[in-house]
Amino acid sequence: MKKILIIDDDMDMCQLLSRFLQRKGYDTGIAANASKGIAAFKDGNYDLVLCDFRLGDKDGVHVLKEIKLLKPSIQVIIITGYSDIKMAVEVMKQGAFDYITKPLVPDEVLNLVQKALNSDGTEGEAGATKTVRNVSSVNSDASQFLVGKSPAIKEMYQQINTIAPTNYSVIIYGESGTGKEVVAKTIHTQSNRSNKPFVALDCGTISKELAASELFGHIKGSFTGALNDKEGMFETANGGTLFLDEVANLPMDVQAALLRVIQERKFKRVGGNKELTTDVRIIVASNENLKDAYSSGKFREDLYHRFNEFSIHIPPLRNRGEDIPLFANFFLELTAAELGKKLDGFEDDVLQLFMEYNWPGNLREFRNVIRRAGLLTTSGLINKNVLPWEIISGPVTNGSLNANTVMPERNPPQVAGLKDAAAFAEYEAIMNVLKQVKFNKTKAAEILKIDRKTLYNKIKNFEESKL
Repeated sequence: MKKILIIDDDMDMCQLLSRFLQRKGYDTGIAANASKGIAAFKDGNYDLVLCDFRLGDKDGVHVLKEIKLLKPSIQVIIITGYSDIKMAVEVMKQGAFDYITKPLVPDEVLNLVQKALNSDGTEGEAGATKTVRNVSSVNSDASQFLVGKSPAIKEMYQQINTIAPTNYSVIIYGESGTGKEVVAKTIHTQSNRSNKPFVALDCGTISKELAASELFGHIKGSFTGALNDKEGMFETANGGTLFLDEVANLPMDVQAALLRVIQERKFKRVGGNKELTTDVRIIVASNENLKDAYSSGKFREDLYHRFNEFSIHIPPLRNRGEDIPLFANFFLELTAAELGKKLDGFEDDVLQLFMEYNWPGNLREFRNVIRRAGLLTTSGLINKNVLPWEIISGPVTNGSLNANTVMPERNPPQVAGLKDAAAFAEYEAIMNVLKQVKFNKTKAAEILKIDRKTLYNKIKNFEESKL
């Protein structure tokens, strides 16, 4: 039996990972900080280490170096948050096998653990990095986040298999929540660049003022708040793949600079004079047709033609009826592992409601529905009483729906206090507006009278919470 050491100052996380891996047939040990982790490693004959990047006494770099000195062949997987990505990339250069971002997806953890244990100890060299945002695993044994039985998805995967080995730029079209980043990562992992970085940037979440800095980096003092030199996405992704989600949101001046990088493979950091070279494959995604965007003056036509070497359309979930039971059971398994509770399945009328609902938020909405249902279900089968009102009542079609719309009566989840109750009400109101505008976040932000970045942050917080 393989033995895995988990080092994390969050003991709840340690216990959750330990129970999950034990159910999968592994022996586990846990440690609450770096010092205890190193001591435990010395005392135990471990085959793999899972280590959080930020620990109370030391960081992941220190732990990695100490453990590698004790056993050079040991594989170490770093657990990190989004804000620590560039530091995690540096840890990769120090010899970590890979890293995984929070919130953790159980099957992604399991897949990475299996890969690390089956490796020969030569992986983890500089450059062998993962995506900068947490997405479901896209390897063949854990890709059910996208894979299904429907003809539409089978045709899409045939296209992926055709385009992946090339260096063509790709435009991925799909409604919000269909899994555009997962498709981009699948293309990357099946390409010749698979052992190089995959870097993802959601262009809809960054301000116009910071877009150039995110892509190209900046020099200290080049603008207010530029306290240090910063490496941009083109440097981080060098040799690999850069994925730009909602690319139509980039401002025109940044689009012009992006065109030059694609044509000449050269760029300058914001405020810098030194020309840097880059070799990246670019994959972009949009929930609106980029041809329509350039026709309306929102997107550069020449940039569109540079990107449009190949396009893939992800079918919405409502056109994949055969796949809905598969997704329901898969998301239920993930939720059961996440919550550490036994969930037996669904009552028949629940599956029927799933089949009849039009899923405007697609796979993302489906997964969140299952997560919340699993949280509210005490035991046995999930029944319709724990489903959101919109699924029980059918899709909302009232064009007058707005942020002040009164919700139909439903039982909110058990909350710890007024703060949780207010967050639940805010979630319901935002979901109403998103459904009204078919999950166009720019329009939703206008209706809600908040900026787009605030809306994105709220959605992210909702998805990471247990509401």
